[in-house]
Amino acid sequence: MSYLQATSDLYKEAALKPDVGLCCTTNPIWQFPGLSIPTIMQEMNYGCGSTVSAQDLSGNPKILYAGVGGGMELLQFAYFSRQKAGVIGVDVVTEMLEACRKNFKIAESENPWFSSDFVELVQGDALNLPIADQSVDIAAQNCLFNIFKEEDLRKAVAEMYRVLRPHGRLVMSDPVCDVPLSDALRNDDRLRALCLSGSIPVKDYIKILTDVGFGTIEVRARRLYRVLSPNHYAVDELIPIESIEIAAIKDPMPEDGPCIFTGKSAVYYGKEDYFDDQKGHVLIQNQPLAVCDKTAQALSELDAEIYVSDSTWHYNGGGCC
Repeated sequence: MSYLQATSDLYKEAALKPDVGLCCTTNPIWQFPGLSIPTIMQEMNYGCGSTVSAQDLSGNPKILYAGVGGGMELLQFAYFSRQKAGVIGVDVVTEMLEACRKNFKIAESENPWFSSDFVELVQGDALNLPIADQSVDIAAQNCLFNIFKEEDLRKAVAEMYRVLRPHGRLVMSDPVCDVPLSDALRNDDRLRALCLSGSIPVKDYIKILTDVGFGTIEVRARRLYRVLSPNHYAVDELIPIESIEIAAIKDPMPEDGPCIFTGKSAVYYGKEDYFDDQKGHVLIQNQPLAVCDKTAQALSELDAEIYVSDSTWHYNGGGCC
C-alpha cells in the first residue's frame, strides 16, 4: 500500500467518524462577526494552523482549497467571498466530500448569510488539480502537503502556482521539522499520513516554493505542533515538530532572488533623521522597518548605525519590499 493510499484510507475513516485528536486542536478557530461554525466542523478540523487571514481576502476573491476536511475553512473563506462557487474545495476522498456537503446544510441553518452554493466541491487530486490555469486569487491547503514525498510535493506546489493569477497567494499551514528523521520514519506510510514523518526543514520547504517561481514568501506563524519521543516512536531522542503558516505570493522573481520575510526588522539609531541605502530602503531614526532576509543581510554588512533583529517567524506585512 502506498503512502497516498494510506492517507486516503485514514481520511476516509475520519470522514465517517470524526477524530478530534487527529490533528492539532490548540489553534484558534476564528469567529468572525455573524459567523457560526457548527460543532461538527470544529470536530473535523484536521489542520495544524489557519490559512484564513482577512488581509488576503478583500475584493470578493476566487478561492481554491485543497483537502476539504470537515469544511470549516471553506465556510470561513465563503464568509469573505459570498458568491456562487466563490470557493472551490478539492478532495480525493469521496466520503470527505459527502461529509462536507452535510456539514454545509448545518452551516446554512446557523448562518443566514451562507448558501451551500457559495462553495463548489470537486473530486480531484492535489497533484493534478481539476482547475484552469490562472483562475483563482487565493489557493490554500492546511496540513496536506507535508504528507507528500519530495517529488510529489514539488508537483503539488507547481499545481498551486499554475492555477493562481499573477500576484495571487498560496496560503498554507504545514508541519515542519529541522531535525533529520530516519528513513524508517520517513517510509512509515501511516506516520506520514498522520502528518508526523513527512515534515521537512523550513529552509527546504521555502526553497521548494521559490524554485517553482514564487517571488515573495511570508512566514506568518511558527509554533510547536507535536513531539516524537522514545516513549512512543522509534527515535533515540526527543524530536520537536513545529507547524508553520506561510503565504507564497506569485510576484515576479526579483533579479537578486526571492524576498523571504521571516520577521526580521531593522532600526537606524544614528544622529541623522533617516538613513537611505540608495536601494529603496529608507529607515527613519529609531523606527523599526520590517525587512526581508536578503535586505537584513545587506544592511547588517553596511558600516552604518543599524540594528537588525533575528527572525521572529511572525510577519504581518509591510516593510521594505
